[in-house]
Amino acid sequence: MLDTGGRKIERILVRVTNWIGDALLNTPAISVLRDNFPGARISVLAKPWVAPVFAGHPAVDGIILFDRAGRHKGPAGLWVLASELRRERFDLAVLFQNAFEAALLARLAGIPLRLGYNTDGRGLLLNRAVRLTGGDKQVHETEYYLRMLKRAGLTASKTRPVFYLSREAESQAAARLRELGLEGAFLVGLAPGAAYGTAKRWPAERFAAAADMILAGRPGAALLFGSKGEAAVTAEVAGNMKSPVFDLAGRTDLAEAAALIKLCRVFLSNDSGLMHTAAAVGTPLAAIFGPTNPVTTSPVAERFRLIRHPVECSPCLKQECPLPERICMETVTAGEVAAEAMELLEESGHGR
Repeated sequence: MLDTGGRKIERILVRVTNWIGDALLNTPAISVLRDNFPGARISVLAKPWVAPVFAGHPAVDGIILFDRAGRHKGPAGLWVLASELRRERFDLAVLFQNAFEAALLARLAGIPLRLGYNTDGRGLLLNRAVRLTGGDKQVHETEYYLRMLKRAGLTASKTRPVFYLSREAESQAAARLRELGLEGAFLVGLAPGAAYGTAKRWPAERFAAAADMILAGRPGAALLFGSKGEAAVTAEVAGNMKSPVFDLAGRTDLAEAAALIKLCRVFLSNDSGLMHTAAAVGTPLAAIFGPTNPVTTSPVAERFRLIRHPVECSPCLKQECPLPERICMETVTAGEVAAEAMELLEESGHGR
């Protein structure tokens, strides 16, 4: 059991990670916290764009937004946030984010117990520091967070990430499909972007070709998902498609996007936050990997295919490929991805 120094744990602050995919991979560990502290109030401190991941989570009682672009901007804003947290009188801070700032904030907020990995020179700020070993970065991210809790003395069982959808998000998604005339249609979801860098992006024309193969002879359409910053790549996919396609990049918030993805029969994606979103809502998923490591960031899902051609330089974890051709991505064909997706459809009973 976690050494609490005799203190009763009634209020817990969890500093989650800043990327959508990583935040979803925090969710099993948050469930573990609920199991170990069933009577505590658990609040999540999150950047605004990942907050929807936790809005419906049954283990989360409240969300505190880290408004780095607004009232929490700069050193003065950090002090403002620390003051706001201090008023909440938390007993325990659990830091899934590895940054020095996360530990400093917990210390400034006067949280008496501060638990996290001993990284980024923040050991003196953590009084429940967990040593990071060489092998910890070689395991899947879900296990990485669970290991921290287990080494701190908590009982942890392995579960998969889940994106709990609100009724409001599901209603928004249904309304969107009515607006587009797609109620009951056979939907293929596509996420051709990747915020981390272009090295992770499978060619746009191949996304289009794979979707056209899947939709051939089926009364349906492709839905394109992404952020405003990914609008150029989604537009390129749309421009190459022969089947009906609707580009929703930048037109939905994360909660609505997740609800729409759940309504898709199959989802095609690069290694991205939306890939983990599809896995977390249970949509059959074909995930294309190149420069990133499937051992640590593969989808955690019941029905998925990981499509990857091992080459000598992969995984390199680089944002941009230094080679004239991105061998790891360019060798994956549209026919290969479409075939894997159609196998998934048959297995899940959605072949037609």
